[in-house]
Formats: sequence, structure tokens, C-alpha cells
Amino acid sequence: MAQGNNKKLLTKKIRKGDKGYPIATIAFYGPNNNIATKVVCAIISDDGAQAEPMKKWFSSSDLRKSEEILSEVLCFIDENGAKSVSMVEEIIGCPHEEGIDYPEGDFCPQCHYWKGRDRFSAKMAD
Repeated sequence: MAQGNNKKLLTKKIRKGDKGYPIATIAFYGPNNNIATKVVCAIISDDGAQAEPMKKWFSSSDLRKSEEILSEVLCFIDENGAKSVSMVEEIIGCPHEEGIDYPEGDFCPQCHYWKGRDRFSAKMAD
């Protein structure tokens, strides 16, 4: 695939809209709202189903700009027969997982930017 095509192919899949199940969801996470160091793609087989299979990718560079990772995401989507693709372009929180990387109910000790912030707007919570 030519350099830059994977982002375009992913955007094209997203723009097709709701074509039914299975649905692939894509979310980006990072230590702040400028760099996505984690991307998660999950497949939802039908209404009410758990999001599985799920695959995660990690990097120290911005994964939204990685043609290699976007290629792997596209392959994962195709391998799992997703008819619809949903993605939030913005970074929606810390790449570390509550209850796994730090205790439930706490803030991530490594990602100070997100402490007290709404994960979808990146604004400080009231």
C-alpha cells in the first residue's frame, strides 16, 4: 500500500456509516491530548454483545500518524468481518488502565494531564 493510504482507507470505512453488525470501534489514548500512544480496536458482534475480540497497539510516537499501525488496524477490522467502523479522532484518556495499571478509583500516577479532566472534552471537570 502506498504511504498515506491507510488513513484514507480507514476514513472511507468510517464515512460509510452504520452498515450493521459486526461493528469495529477504534479509540485513541495518550498521556495528554496531543499524542496517542495507545489505540484499541474492538469488535462488537451484535446489539448488547461484549466488545470482543479486542486488540491494543502501543508506541511512544503518535499512532494516529503511523501507517504501519493503521494497516494492522485495517487488517484486524477485515479479519473480523466488521461491516461498520466507528472511531473517535480525539484522544479520550490515559493509556493506562484503571484497576490494572493503577488502583480503581484513583488517577493514573503517570498521566498528570488527565487528572480531573473530562476524557471526551479534555476540559477540567466541574
